[in-house]
Amino acid sequence: MEVISATDLKLLVSQLRDGNRHAFNSLYRYYSQPLLKKIKTLVKNEEDAQEILQDVFLRLWSARTSLDPERFCKRYLYQIASNLIHNHLRNLALAHKKEAMFSQDVRWEYFHVEEQLIEKENEDILNTAIENLSEQCRKVYILSKIDGKSHREISEILKLSIATVNNHMVKGNREIREFFMRNAEMLSSLFFVISACIFPK
Repeated sequence: MEVISATDLKLLVSQLRDGNRHAFNSLYRYYSQPLLKKIKTLVKNEEDAQEILQDVFLRLWSARTSLDPERFCKRYLYQIASNLIHNHLRNLALAHKKEAMFSQDVRWEYFHVEEQLIEKENEDILNTAIENLSEQCRKVYILSKIDGKSHREISEILKLSIATVNNHMVKGNREIREFFMRNAEMLSSLFFVISACIFPK
């Protein structure tokens, strides 16, 4: 792994704060692999870990103007990752609790969300959330969550890099979560749909 001196790190963070994408890419290359390794040890799932990693750096980019080059260190990124992992594991626990309440005998992986768990009107709600995604994001999301394609298969079908597919999935998951949050009265009946979409086995 390349080594960045304290001086170079300050310069990169300063450039990132000004919106320099090359600086962002340099920080991504430097921190992404050790951070991904740490995330995977906790979430135990490659695709979930990849999505959390992408979310970490999306948040870094969103918060770039507030960064302090003099105080920035890897602990900042690890704290973001820690918060995201905590939320991820908490939501998984809630999903498992709901699953147990729903049925002691039915295993989650045999659920076919659109056909068995939700009524027609709830299917329409999910479809509306998906339709609200941008065209490319929608294609990626449908191929992954409905057609069951892996990120690598999607990248080959749509001629996109795996990193771009990951970015679309992060964006799609977030926008669908936000859609459901805006329709809070529907969250109870759609709980399993959300869990299946966000946390695939």
